[in-house]
Amino acid sequence: MKTITPIELQKLLTTQPSASVIDERMPVEFAEVHVPQARSVPLDELKPSSLQLQKDQPVYLLCRSGQRATKAAEKFAKEGFSQPIVVEGGTLAWIESNLSVTRGAVKVISLERQVRIVAGSLVFVGVALGWFVDRGFYGLSAFVGAGLVFAGITDICSMGLLLAKMPWNKRVPPQ
Repeated sequence: MKTITPIELQKLLTTQPSASVIDERMPVEFAEVHVPQARSVPLDELKPSSLQLQKDQPVYLLCRSGQRATKAAEKFAKEGFSQPIVVEGGTLAWIESNLSVTRGAVKVISLERQVRIVAGSLVFVGVALGWFVDRGFYGLSAFVGAGLVFAGITDICSMGLLLAKMPWNKRVPPQ
């Protein structure tokens, strides 16, 4: 997988402002903060061939930290694009490099934090119900724990995919 640092991409964008930069995060994440030249195409909606891009031209992909962009690059490669390039470290690295960003007026909870909140809540509820109601509820905590281990090993987070489809992650907050 080809990669580029945020600083290298910024330099490239000064000479090639029309380069294709695609942000794979959810609309609410994009609305909060994004690279000015990027356009939002969430990973779960990505169909590379429908984007009207040249298959032999570079396509720069970023997300929050690089995970979703890597998956997007795989989708581009499967559809015959020869130069999908992942921005190392994603938007977080872009910000840490003190490069300019477009910020919205609304602060949102990232998908990663949403997963931690839901997983932690389910584990807590499973333990509480197991303690006070019936020992069988400990299974809920075990199920969530197994799901987190699976997500860590395979880099496929089913809870994250489900949360990404929730209405609050689809709407774009007012600027």
